[in-house]
Amino acid sequence: MDSSNNEDTRTQVFIVDDHPAIREALTASINSKIDMRVVGESGTAKKALRQMGRHEPDVVVVDISLEDAHGLDLVEEIRSRFPDIRVVVFSMYDESVYAERAIRAGASGYVMKSEPTERVVSAIQAVGEGDVYLSQRMSSRILSKVIRQQDYAFSSATEQLTDREMTVFQKLGKGESVRDIADELDLSRKTVETYRRRAKEKLGFDTVDELLQYAVQWTYGREQDRWDDDDEEDVSEEEG
Repeated sequence: MDSSNNEDTRTQVFIVDDHPAIREALTASINSKIDMRVVGESGTAKKALRQMGRHEPDVVVVDISLEDAHGLDLVEEIRSRFPDIRVVVFSMYDESVYAERAIRAGASGYVMKSEPTERVVSAIQAVGEGDVYLSQRMSSRILSKVIRQQDYAFSSATEQLTDREMTVFQKLGKGESVRDIADELDLSRKTVETYRRRAKEKLGFDTVDELLQYAVQWTYGREQDRWDDDDEEDVSEEEG
């Protein structure tokens, strides 16, 4: 069997960074892995786009600060021209400022340059398999924001729930079963199912599963807000 087939299975990586030393360090780390290799590198966006058409990489590592373009503009251009290519942003800028913007631009991962190069390798492996790679802190922040946005979209509908419907909705969000809720509220199972159905209809969901999913997200968002408030109170007490 032709041994060249082994190369075809490796993740092909292209690096875009205006610092030669960083490109060299990344290349060494990436090429040390048996399942990936660097097929090209560039210090400018213009040259990178030209070379990507020839090399056809699977993953591109992009710095935000480039000589001839903003890295996020390059991310958008890559995703527009080469929709099958996955992008990891490797930047000196704090993830709290740019990670979410990078994801919106089309990137699948974000790693800060203060992290070891092995993190970039991990990100390449993850996005190459179709996943999104962010730090745990950033993933939680984005998830919490998404949940809050969903909560805002449904807030007017939630206010239409009666007290009983809201109570059942909250308990469903905490993972309680219909039977448990019925016992706790001293209601029949059928009555609880009726409250659940009414909540589903008022919130505009087609299935009970959709209602349950949102109830869990809604409850998680409330818990996250409470934890954040507690953290702020602890900091205030320490400063006082």
